[in-house]
Amino acid sequence: MSGTATRYLYLVRHGEASPDESGLTEAGRRQATLLGQRLRDIPFTAVHHGPLPRAEQTARLIGDQLKGVPLHASEVAGDYVPYFPEKDELPAESADFYLRFLADATDEERKHGPALAGQALDLFTGAVDGDQDRHELVVTHNFLVAWLVRDAMHAPEWRWLGLNHCNAALTVIRYTPGRPASVLLSNDMRHLPTELRWTGFPPEPHI
Repeated sequence: MSGTATRYLYLVRHGEASPDESGLTEAGRRQATLLGQRLRDIPFTAVHHGPLPRAEQTARLIGDQLKGVPLHASEVAGDYVPYFPEKDELPAESADFYLRFLADATDEERKHGPALAGQALDLFTGAVDGDQDRHELVVTHNFLVAWLVRDAMHAPEWRWLGLNHCNAALTVIRYTPGRPASVLLSNDMRHLPTELRWTGFPPEPHI
């Protein structure tokens, strides 16, 4: 059944991680705190976060700036490959590049990741029941942000590939009953000073 109220889904890639990915760097902690300050007046019902330390620590630092919003660890908000394309789905000029990128995934990852990605669509997207709009925050990883943006744009399933998000950047998707999803913000970093922007992003020109 279609929902009757609007969902606002706020998606955040974790803050900058230490080289061993055991947690956040000092820059990553600052990024998370500044993002929390930006979001402090949003009436969130929940903060969902992946189970890995870099996502959990980011969520807790954001949560410290919010007003009693519960935090929920979820494997669905974790770090996984959401979809493995076949070669004939991909553009001819980039097919080999993307298939090499995904080649090291195990059979378990190829099964488990897409299953979690399907659950993410069920849990985090679409309008909601009731007469109150819902605001939810998901602190996650680049692949899941890309997967959910791709879905909102009705792009092919493989098109999560090639979408990049910076650490602690903010993406917001609106799901209004009876309307297509709208990407309101994408990779927005206005809460970060220049020296904290673009971490985690590929080494292309930084604007």
